Amino acid sequence: MRQVIELDVHGKPVHVLVRSEPELEGRASLWPSVGEYPIYDPFLYTTMTTDEERNKRFRTALEQLAPGRRVLDIGTGQDVVWARESVRAGARQVTAIEVMEDSFRQAAVNLTAYGLEDRATLLLGESTSLAFAPQADVCVAEIIGSVASAEGAAAVLTDARRRHLVPDGVIVPHRAVTRAAAVCLSDVLGEQHIAFAAESIPYLQSIFNWNTSPFDVRLRIENASPDALVSESAEIESLDFNGTLHTAQQTTTCLAIQRSGRIDGVLAWLQLWCLSDDEPLDALRMKTNWASIYCPLFQEPVPVEPGDTLDLVFASSLGADGVHPDYQLSATLHTADGRTHNGSLESPHRGAHFRTHPVYRLLFPAP
Repeated sequence: MRQVIELDVHGKPVHVLVRSEPELEGRASLWPSVGEYPIYDPFLYTTMTTDEERNKRFRTALEQLAPGRRVLDIGTGQDVVWARESVRAGARQVTAIEVMEDSFRQAAVNLTAYGLEDRATLLLGESTSLAFAPQADVCVAEIIGSVASAEGAAAVLTDARRRHLVPDGVIVPHRAVTRAAAVCLSDVLGEQHIAFAAESIPYLQSIFNWNTSPFDVRLRIENASPDALVSESAEIESLDFNGTLHTAQQTTTCLAIQRSGRIDGVLAWLQLWCLSDDEPLDALRMKTNWASIYCPLFQEPVPVEPGDTLDLVFASSLGADGVHPDYQLSATLHTADGRTHNGSLESPHRGAHFRTHPVYRLLFPAP
């Protein structure tokens, strides 16, 4: 069942379509993408600290790399998880950085509670603005988004390698990739109506308040099923943290349609390696706090058959803050009857456009 609720965003009413039923374990649901915004609360932190697919990979990497070394933990969060794990693994010293003041204050309390004051130093601010010495041997940063670069990892870790790490310093994670495949949103959500989960509305309100106005937020799909994919998947973004790291990218790929169905956009998801020889974490096929991101492209669903192809261009460039990327997608669908269908999406980190695509006009009905 769906209902329209009204949010107040700096004195402006904003209507939002909401699914009134509570979320159920394992059922697909629609949220705004939250990781790239400074709106973390205890619930969001808990989803990360209890994510064992994530934690075991970072923990294993730190057990190999941290002993006897200086470690820099960027975005330590209120629970100082990787600072703690680095000390536990035998790090010589840890510098932990947190930019959100509430999280920093709780991190300071937790650092004392865990008895880490002698081994870890906590700093408030952006790692791209802070200066400190000595340089670190290892940098751990869990600032990876559901679209790999969304939380600013490319810019932040490029700066960390230049200013905060010794010349042969190592970064954890080792590599992150975004993959994409063609889908239809209604098929991704299955039996669920297209509407935001009720539990997501406080976060949507916080994002709009931070932006000072509503905008077309990125659409996060919790518990998306791989069965919804209509095409093969392809890598559309690669972040090689211990290699050549680019803060702007453009990738062109051709996705072959593999089964009959409909498509109106693509689903994007994360693959992550904490060590070069890891089994990658796959956010679409494993239970993890990372989700998938639905990117609308076409004005309405288009029927497709095996043999059709979708030419997809994905581009990222740094946004206005010089850290978080803006995304641009364009697509051309070639169908067997010789027709072409064109679609596109502009997805800035800090939005100005609102209700620019049919799915957003559905989710945000006109007052």
